Amino acid sequence: MVVLMGTRRERPRVRTTVLAGVIVCMAAGPVSVEAQQGPAAPPSETRFAGEPFFTARDAWLALGFLAGTAALAPFDRELALALQDSTLQVHRTLNGLADGLKFMGFPGSVIVGGSMYAVGRIGDMPGVAAVGLRGTEAVLLSYAVVWTGKNLAGRARPDHDPDNPLNFGFGRGFRGGTDYRSFPSGHSAAAFAAAASMTAEAHRYWPERTPYLAPALYGAATLVAASRMYHNRHWASDVVIGAAIGTFSGMKIVRYHARNPRTPLDRLLLPSAVVPTKSGFLFLWQVVPGMAHR
Repeated sequence: MVVLMGTRRERPRVRTTVLAGVIVCMAAGPVSVEAQQGPAAPPSETRFAGEPFFTARDAWLALGFLAGTAALAPFDRELALALQDSTLQVHRTLNGLADGLKFMGFPGSVIVGGSMYAVGRIGDMPGVAAVGLRGTEAVLLSYAVVWTGKNLAGRARPDHDPDNPLNFGFGRGFRGGTDYRSFPSGHSAAAFAAAASMTAEAHRYWPERTPYLAPALYGAATLVAASRMYHNRHWASDVVIGAAIGTFSGMKIVRYHARNPRTPLDRLLLPSAVVPTKSGFLFLWQVVPGMAHR
């Protein structure tokens, strides 16, 4: 056991219709997946016990994201032009909202996850700490996948080459810099990773709140994705693939830990107890293999 002391202008209607469809599908799709996860198990039990790490449900979700990306690709340029309409771009409120949503996607998602972890640890709320930790893990995993994809795909951003959505170059992201790192969207991935992981992990502790928490988290993630298109930094297909990467990252992080409770990382970062003292708090960690607190 380890002990540590701590202190206390209007566009054609078709563009609007397609764009609305993108936003609705991104917001609704992942929520339905969470609803299919089945009844929640107590936090001390493994929610996915006996279930393969990759399931048929995962395959269908991946197929849906790929189909959505393929369907959107022909409209990438049209959607970019619609969002760059001068009547939208001069709107001060929309600009401020988009800036805030960009921050919320990243680094905001990490800040929120880290803050929840800290509050959970200090306040002796293991559920809050676990939700924050899983969210942070998922964002970091999605970042690793996105960073690799961006540099390998080498796609030109819409503000760099607005007339050619198919301007890809294998490996060009490594040498061409940020102008050629459009695909996929990192902010979208981070936002959806946080939404997916926090929703799934919170469902284990507070299943009755899932109908309210899931739409809020996925809705916010969808707005983050839309803001990246509003800023003309990503094509529509970029944000859909980013959402897919984030959703899978979040789901797999939670599933891994549910199938492997009290991993070495958990034993290190999730103390067995937090005891208030006169000068602050006493953190207790159980680190002896095979004797982890359950």
